[in-house]
Amino acid sequence: MYEKEELIRFVQEAKKYGHQGKVASYIPALGKANPNDLSIAIYMPDGRIIDAGDVTVKVTLQSISKIIALALVIMDHGEKEVFKKVGMEPTGDPFHSIAKLEETQPTKPLNPMINAGALAVTHMISGRTVKERLQRLISFVRKLAGNPTISYSQEVAQSEFETAFLNRSLCYFLRQHNIINEDVEDLMELYTKQCAIEMTCIDLARIGLVFAMDGRDPFTEEEIMPLDVARICKTFMVTCGMYNASGEFAIKIGIPAKSGVSGGILASVPKRCGIGIFGPALDDKGNSLTGIKLLEFLSKTYSLSIF
Repeated sequence: MYEKEELIRFVQEAKKYGHQGKVASYIPALGKANPNDLSIAIYMPDGRIIDAGDVTVKVTLQSISKIIALALVIMDHGEKEVFKKVGMEPTGDPFHSIAKLEETQPTKPLNPMINAGALAVTHMISGRTVKERLQRLISFVRKLAGNPTISYSQEVAQSEFETAFLNRSLCYFLRQHNIINEDVEDLMELYTKQCAIEMTCIDLARIGLVFAMDGRDPFTEEEIMPLDVARICKTFMVTCGMYNASGEFAIKIGIPAKSGVSGGILASVPKRCGIGIFGPALDDKGNSLTGIKLLEFLSKTYSLSIF
């Protein structure tokens, strides 16, 4: 189905758009990325991996981690409990906006893919200490990716922790309205380390494949998450996964996907494949500009849209 030569050609073609984007320099450690980098891995249910570009480069998850943390807390607490704290509606605002929190009654983040919602979700990760909760999340990530060596970048976590003033503001707002009730600095430590979990495009694609196969590992036949949890997560990927460009992405590309400001994209084509992309040149919404262009080529060529 997918040809490596064609994938290489798509990467070369998409790279031409890189000059229109910028790396996420507001997090100093991410500002070191090369905007010309672009790589992709496609993971098939039969175990085949088709890739192009340097897929050995590690990328931090950033907001991609939101979808994984959401799956974990729904498994921990149940759908009903989680959505008492966070809504299910898309927002046309930027991912770090505080505006809708002030307008929504009763006050709660509109969805788990904006920063306020993600902080509320991370707050719900079970465990007695930050270390224990982080370890639970990393263990879940390792199982999804089939890679026991996955960890987090201390440099990126520290860089984010030191500059996360807006996220701290969101935390204090959430605490004022009883959405969270833990120490803000503890939550910020956990959240910044969560965002700094790093892996290759191949690992990303493998996680996308598990979501594509409704939460089941196609190689071990183990159910890593219940079908309904995978369904909820994929629905959020479609409605909110690409920040406030999710509607346009759904029309042009039509694949459940989640992006991060590191330039990573995790995409999941139901029953067909998982896709992992790294392209750090971002558009003005915070999505990988070259990565989106690459997915556009793929979706049109292979009719990947779910709509």
